[in-house]
Amino acid sequence: MLPEELKDLQNAVKKAKHSATGKVGELHDPGEDRLPAAYQEIPAVSRATCNACLAWAEASAKPMEVEAAERT
Repeated sequence: MLPEELKDLQNAVKKAKHSATGKVGELHDPGEDRLPAAYQEIPAVSRATCNACLAWAEASAKPMEVEAAERT
């Protein structure tokens, strides 16, 4: 794999982490600031948070797979 391609994968990891971190903050907000009124928001926000964390995990695995393959 070209160094530029690996850099693109690493940038995708950073973007996915940023997105997941933002979703975690969104999940925190209803509990911190608006409960009990905002309890109905929690399922949708938690699903979005879980999906963002899954995307981060998947993005994180790709550069590690590439680096492991290049070592063999």
